Amino acid sequence: MDALLDAPRLGPKDYKSDYKPVWCPGCGDYSVLSSVTKALAELEVPREQAAVISGIGCSSRIPAYTSVYGFHGVHGRALALATGLKLARPDLTVLVTGGDGDGFSIGGNHFLHACRRNVDITYIVMDNQVYGMTKGQASPTTASEWSGSKLTPYGTGVSPFQPLAVALSAGANFIARSFSGDPNEVARLIVEAVRHPGFSFLQILSPCVTFRPEQRGWKDAVRPAPIEPTSDPAVAGKRLMSDDGFNTGILYLGNRPAYETPMEAKTSRLAKIENAFSL
Repeated sequence: MDALLDAPRLGPKDYKSDYKPVWCPGCGDYSVLSSVTKALAELEVPREQAAVISGIGCSSRIPAYTSVYGFHGVHGRALALATGLKLARPDLTVLVTGGDGDGFSIGGNHFLHACRRNVDITYIVMDNQVYGMTKGQASPTTASEWSGSKLTPYGTGVSPFQPLAVALSAGANFIARSFSGDPNEVARLIVEAVRHPGFSFLQILSPCVTFRPEQRGWKDAVRPAPIEPTSDPAVAGKRLMSDDGFNTGILYLGNRPAYETPMEAKTSRLAKIENAFSL
């Protein structure tokens, strides 16, 4: 106990690994990585008590760039992994990081049910509206008229996925949006998301300057939402369905209790394990 009390407080740099990020120059994910480490320092989470889980994609590299526990899983399955980890180790602070393709397409079904289950984890999606790792194809959040890929020379022709509205309808307990160009605000929202019980979803507009250079203009489009956070799903739904995608801040604060493994299941499982090893 004395050793813990005497331990120096960790700073953001202490949560970074020795690996140098390989993102493109100007990528918004650099700032998000900085925000994640700032948030962990603000939360004063011991490194052995935190885990960052990801799937596949540029932004899913983040676990390797931190010094906490991490797992770089398969495409679209990060939320399933994180849910299992949190239920088995409720004492851990579990963050999930990924992109719009990994989370809303390949992992779309897991996204719905993670919101519905409301396990106490924080999901950070770096949304750049494109598959950057595979050279710039349209993603679920790409606007229907975007024709920047050879696969969609006339646009996608379909309406973009609305992740915040879907998260609300599926049962997420905390919903917020931010912009990677404001790393201190992103860090603040990550702290708020972790502290709020249940499933927290944070969409971060993170420009892909390589395949979507026009996204540099996002810095002039984002603005703080001119409303206070609400805990009324009907009010939040009306706001999100009329939202243009650039209002930032906490947009919904739910009050559902987080899902936890029932104590009976925990004790019976432990008893089975002990019986299996009894002599």
